[in-house]
Amino acid sequence: MLYYFFEYLTQFYSGFDVFRYLTLRIILSALTALSISLIIGPIVIKKLIDKKLYQSIRTDGPKSHITNKADIPSMGGIIIIISIVLSTLLWADILNKNIWILLFVILSFGGIGFYDDYKKFILSSSDGIKGKTKLFYQIVFSGAVASYIFYTSSNEMEIMLTAPFFKDFALYLGVFFIPWVIFVITGSSNAVNLTDGLDGLAILPCILIAAAFVLFAYVEGNFNIANYLLIPYLPEVSEVAIFSSAIVGSGLGFLWYNSYPAEIFMGDVGSLSLGAALASIAVILRLEIVYALMGGVFVVEALSVIIQVSYYKLYKKRIFLMSPIHHHFEEKGWPEPKIIVRFWIITFILVLIALASLKIR
Repeated sequence: MLYYFFEYLTQFYSGFDVFRYLTLRIILSALTALSISLIIGPIVIKKLIDKKLYQSIRTDGPKSHITNKADIPSMGGIIIIISIVLSTLLWADILNKNIWILLFVILSFGGIGFYDDYKKFILSSSDGIKGKTKLFYQIVFSGAVASYIFYTSSNEMEIMLTAPFFKDFALYLGVFFIPWVIFVITGSSNAVNLTDGLDGLAILPCILIAAAFVLFAYVEGNFNIANYLLIPYLPEVSEVAIFSSAIVGSGLGFLWYNSYPAEIFMGDVGSLSLGAALASIAVILRLEIVYALMGGVFVVEALSVIIQVSYYKLYKKRIFLMSPIHHHFEEKGWPEPKIIVRFWIITFILVLIALASLKIR
């Protein structure tokens, strides 16, 4: 909204034209989201404590969680969503369709997570919504996004699958674009949700990946830079950088309260929405494979659960001491901060490798 407000003011003073520059709005979006999350953080934490909306702990999870994390409020994802949405509305071009796609995703998946968390607290159980019901709504919302992008696409590149480090690879998906996007968004949403089991474990990888998406969106939306780097030029995706930078700012503000030892957890309302939002950014930028690379931690966490459950059903034995895999390392005696920081380091390395794909192709 401020984008058009300052555009209007330029007729009275040309200095306001600076607010039309994407680079400045990227910075302001991040700072705005950071400020909002830092300001409302203590308020939300106090409200959640007053209502005794504490984290529901798995009875079959690590024993240390029962004693150390049972009295920490959850649903902190509310902080993340509010700061991202407000910052995006303030600094993005709200006539850009990609902005509304991303706002729809973060609010719809946030709604699923909110209802899931709400049921956990009302029933005093760690189960929440039934898995099939949750998956149904995830498929419905991601399917709506996939269909909208598919039927409003203006060129074939918007529905092609690209691969990092291979400049000539571009697979036209056609109608298979829709199930592919459903898989990517739903899978990412659940993968981030599974990763969010330790203090700050999920949020910093989300921040690092979102920061990388800021750069990807900027270069893909700039014809000259995209042409120089030999990457697909996608008109109108540059505004995605505003949304991505809002995730960075909001995530940093939330990490202030979520870092070890955490004062608040993001809950499903945060993890489901962030996972879906990052995947949707990847879909818009045609970077699903790059996202899988950067989010390697999320992929491994999800695979560890799939492997553990499948192997146990077949052979009645477990491969890992506990899943998701961060619990496996807890059971092996690794201190929680060590697990968290090492997963952060892995994500940082993977993001650097992904960024190298801009030039190495």
